[in-house]
Amino acid sequence: MSVDLAPAQSEPPAPSPSVLPERTLTPAELRAVVAELADRPQEWIHRVRLSADERWYERLRLSEDHEVWLISWLPGQSTGFHDHGGSRGAFTVALGELEELSLGGPEGELHTRRLSAGTVRAFGPEFLHDVRNTAAGPAVTIHAYSPPLGEMALYELRASGLRRTAVEGPEQW
Repeated sequence: MSVDLAPAQSEPPAPSPSVLPERTLTPAELRAVVAELADRPQEWIHRVRLSADERWYERLRLSEDHEVWLISWLPGQSTGFHDHGGSRGAFTVALGELEELSLGGPEGELHTRRLSAGTVRAFGPEFLHDVRNTAAGPAVTIHAYSPPLGEMALYELRASGLRRTAVEGPEQW
């Protein structure tokens, strides 16, 4: 994985990971960030790589209040169920098609959504899901999180519901 951070607008002191920024973007604002960037493929298409070993990803932007990631998916690749460590988020399928699994409703039933190119999903800080490429070809997505991700918990789906199995931090990404 390579990291290319956008130049800072100004040079305030770096925030402590445990301190939230003064302002976080709303899911609607994050939705606009990913949709607008997806409409400008000339800014990111040359960065995309495909990896048979695992999903490929690169951070495109990091600021005090949000970050943006570019991710490629080959058939069969998935995230597994995960949260976003309390961050709000949004993502769009820029190319290809994906499937999203989530739990919801009064009985906590499993929901499956097909996400075709152009689909944008936004979510709040408590959202958990599993995103996967069940299509025949590759896919590319753009994700934005606010505040920037500090950790992500991973979950296993069992008959009784989701069970937390691990927590990853930025050092694993």
